Amino acid sequence: MPKVRRRATSLAISELIVIIFTSSKPYSLVDSACASQKDKPVTEKYDVLPTQSVELLKELHILTRDGKLNQDSRRKLKQVFHLVQFIEPLMRECLEKGHMTLVDHGAGKSYLGFLLNDLFCKLQKNPSQIIGIDSRSDLVKKSQDLAQKLNFKNMVFIDCLSSEAQKHPAIPQEVDIVTALHACNTASDDAIRFGLEKKAKFMVLVPCCQAEVAAALRQTKGHQLKNELSEIWRRPLHTREFGSHITNVLRCLQLESHGYEVTVTELIGWEHSMKNELIIASYRGSSGTSAARRKDRILEEIGLTALAARFA
Repeated sequence: MPKVRRRATSLAISELIVIIFTSSKPYSLVDSACASQKDKPVTEKYDVLPTQSVELLKELHILTRDGKLNQDSRRKLKQVFHLVQFIEPLMRECLEKGHMTLVDHGAGKSYLGFLLNDLFCKLQKNPSQIIGIDSRSDLVKKSQDLAQKLNFKNMVFIDCLSSEAQKHPAIPQEVDIVTALHACNTASDDAIRFGLEKKAKFMVLVPCCQAEVAAALRQTKGHQLKNELSEIWRRPLHTREFGSHITNVLRCLQLESHGYEVTVTELIGWEHSMKNELIIASYRGSSGTSAARRKDRILEEIGLTALAARFA
């Protein structure tokens, strides 16, 4: 594997992924001297990009204090970088028109927000703002402290529920991108509602917590057994799996009914989790009448009309 040369310009995320993850050999992301004489062994090295913050990678425990990358952090970094690869062109499109605001729901330790800012936002000419929302005050405080330490003045962290974010005074009226990466409880649906109300240009979601639909399916199972289609979810395991699948189908139809173009794909590096579905919604302003009609028909056919407001 060739040595990564330092350069002043930013590196495409896809190229960065190839550099970091195609080698199975031990490596360090920190600069080191490399022997160049023919009579000395040449040591392969994998440098941090000249614009990247090594301090950030250490604070996020992606790098160890001596600049090493262990297997667990390598897996975590692979996941986030793959997600960033989808988000980067969306941010670039927004910044071409001026300022960009991204709101990350269920931010947790804010891996995504910090890496987006470090890899992309801080290198751009036009200004941007990244807002992380989480209801765990200890994580919010840690993210605030880290942003201040790294002088990431464009990053804001708010201690509140996703359902409360719409009316929070620290969040601007115009939001360009909404993200939710395994946001817990109903935060995925709250993030979608937030994006719809803010008329966000893009939403990037890795949905979580589809238990609400599975519970509703169990409650109406007796009545629905008259319908042959109920065999799809009659058994408990199938109820859980079908509940998870139909939840995301309804979310996609919900987005389409509001004029979004929706694509669904699978994240690499998430093989250990069944919740590896990535939904990307781009607002196109198209008529959503057909999607709304199909969504309502599905809710009626499988006995989920009680949840119609959730997917409105």
